[in-house]
Amino acid sequence: MFGYAGKLLEIDLGEGKISTRELQPEMARLYLGGIGFNARIIYDEVSPGADPLGKQNVLVFGVGSLVGSPFPTAARTEVSAKSPLTGGFGTSNSGAFWGTRLKNAGYDAVIIKGKAKQPVYILINNDKVEIKDAVKLWGKDAWESIDLLKSWHYGAEVALIGPAGEKQVRFASIENGYYDGWGRTGLGAVMGSKNLKAIVVRGNRGLIPADAPGLLKVTRQAQDIIKSAGSYIPFSTYGTMNATIPYGSFNAVSTHNFSRETLPDWKEKAGRQIVDRYGSRHIACQSCIIACGHLAEVNEGKYAGLKVKALEITPTVSFSGNMGLSTEAAIKAAEMCQRFGIDMVSIGSTVAFAMELYKQGIIKHEDLGYELCFGDEEAAFALMKDIVERRGMGDILAEGVKIASERIKGAEPYAMHLKGLEIPMIDPRGRWSTWTLGMLTNIRGGDHLRCRNPVENLRYNENDEGLRQERFGYKGPMYDKLDMPSELKARCIDLENDTVNIARMSCWAEDLINLFNSAGVCIRPPVMEKLGPTVLAEAHRVFNGIDVTAEELMQAAARSWNLMKLFNLREGEQAGDSKFPGRFYRETIAGRKLDEQKVQDVVQEYYEARGWDYEGRPLPETLKELGLENI
Repeated sequence: MFGYAGKLLEIDLGEGKISTRELQPEMARLYLGGIGFNARIIYDEVSPGADPLGKQNVLVFGVGSLVGSPFPTAARTEVSAKSPLTGGFGTSNSGAFWGTRLKNAGYDAVIIKGKAKQPVYILINNDKVEIKDAVKLWGKDAWESIDLLKSWHYGAEVALIGPAGEKQVRFASIENGYYDGWGRTGLGAVMGSKNLKAIVVRGNRGLIPADAPGLLKVTRQAQDIIKSAGSYIPFSTYGTMNATIPYGSFNAVSTHNFSRETLPDWKEKAGRQIVDRYGSRHIACQSCIIACGHLAEVNEGKYAGLKVKALEITPTVSFSGNMGLSTEAAIKAAEMCQRFGIDMVSIGSTVAFAMELYKQGIIKHEDLGYELCFGDEEAAFALMKDIVERRGMGDILAEGVKIASERIKGAEPYAMHLKGLEIPMIDPRGRWSTWTLGMLTNIRGGDHLRCRNPVENLRYNENDEGLRQERFGYKGPMYDKLDMPSELKARCIDLENDTVNIARMSCWAEDLINLFNSAGVCIRPPVMEKLGPTVLAEAHRVFNGIDVTAEELMQAAARSWNLMKLFNLREGEQAGDSKFPGRFYRETIAGRKLDEQKVQDVVQEYYEARGWDYEGRPLPETLKELGLENI
C-alpha cells in the first residue's frame, strides 16, 4: 500500500506477545490513519465499562496517513485510550519526529494491551521488536530517561512517561522527546498502569509514494498556499503567542481559576514580546515550514541557565494567567512539566483550583504544610511536586479537579472542568465563539484543540443576541478561497450580514480538524486558514494511492468523530454533561456572564446540524450515511 507502512504492530505486555496485523485497504479508505484508526480500534477492542487504569484498556499510537511524506507539517501521531480523567474517549496529538520514525520502521500504528509484571520499555528497530527491562529507568524523570535511552539506542526517537505517569496521576502526559508530548486526557497514566516506561523507535526503511512527481507537485502547491496565509509571517515569528494580547484584551484568558478578569500586567508578562526577550531559536517538526516553536533561555536571575521549549499560549496562560506566575517562573513550570511528564493545562488548572480553595479557607495551611496564594511560585512548584509524588493533599489533587472536588468538602463550585477534563485557556464569558462552543461539543471534554473556526478573526469580539453568530470580518477573497463546499459555506457564512453561524461552523471545524488529525497534518492557523480537503485529497492520491474525493475525506473525518461520540455514550456520557461550570452562568467577568438557556439553544442547533437528536445521540440515518448503522 503506497504511502502506508502496511502493518499494525500489536504488543500484549501481559503475555509478552508481539504480533502484526496487515492494514486492510478498506480500513485505510474509511478511516485514513491517525485518529481515524484509533477511533475504530478503541471502540472495537476496549470492553464496555473497562477500568481506564486496568489491563483491559488499550493504548494506540496511530500515525497520520500523510506522515513520512514531505507534505508540509505532516508529522503528527495520535495516541488514544479510555481516559482515566473523563471515563470517555481519551486522545491526544503530537508532532516532532516520532511518528515519521515509526512509519519508516514499517508500522502505521502500535497497539498496546495488557500489563507487564515489572517496568519495561519497547524497542522497535525495523522488523525487530523487543520488550526490554526498564527497572533502571523507573523513577527517573523524562529527560534523564531519554538521555539513557538515546545512549543505549543511538539515533532513536523516544515516547515515554515521567514520574507522573509512573504514579498514575490521572492527567499525566506521554512525552515525545525532550520538548513535545501527548498532553491531554491522562494517557501517561494509562501507560504507567501498564508498567510501560517508553517506546523507543529506530526505522530507516523509507516509504514509496504512489506518484513521486505528483507528490512533489502537491507539496510545493501546499507550501505556497500556507505561505499565502495572512497569519503565516506572524506565526512563523511569534507562534501561538500572537493570540495572548487579543484574548487578554477581551478578558478571555483563564485568570486565577476563572475567578477574575485579565491581570493588569498581562501584556508585559505574556505579550508576544516575551519571545523577543527569551526566545533563542525556532523549533520545527518534521516537514514543517512554519517553525512556530521556540527554545526559551533564561540568562540571569534565580532561573539563569534554564533552556526549554516554551513561550506558547497554552502554558503561558496556564501558568501566568491561571496560576498568576511571572514569565520566568512560567518557563520554569514548563520545564518541570516536561520532566515530570504531566499535562500543562491540567496541572495549571489543578493548582489554580487549589489556590482558590486556599483563598476560600476550604484548604488550610495544615493540609499542605505551606501557604498557597496566586502568584507564589515556590508554593506552586511545591504543590506540583506533591501532586506528582502523590504526597499529602497532592494525592487527592492528582485525581484531577472533578474527583478532587467530590472528595474535598465545599470544593465543587470551584472545579473548572467539562466532563472531567480541566478547561484550558479560554474564558467563554470574555469571548463567545465557534472555539468556545467547541469546548462543550468536544469528544475529549473541556478542550480547545478539536474545534476552531478556520477563519476566526481576532480583531473582533461580537455576537448576536442569541449567541448564534460571531463576526466574520473579512472581505470577499477570504470567503472565495476558503476550501469548503459552496452550499455549506453559504449556510455557515453570511457575507451580507458579515456573520458566521457558530453551530454550523463548529461541525465543519470539528470534522476538518479530525481530518487533519487523521492525515497527521498540523492545525496551526496558517494551515487551517488555507488548506482543506481538496488539497488533502490530492495528497492522499499521490502519496497513498487512494483515489478519494474531498467529500469522502470529510465523511471519513465525520465517521470517526461520530464513532468517538458513540464510545462516550456507551461509557455513560449524558446530555447534561455538555454544560459549563455554574460559575460561567452566575459570576460576571468585566460585566459579562453567559446565559445558560441561550448557550444550550446553540448546543441544540449544533446537534441538529450534526444529525444528532436533542440529547446528542447520532440519529440512525446519520449512522447509516456514515456506514456505522451496525454500531
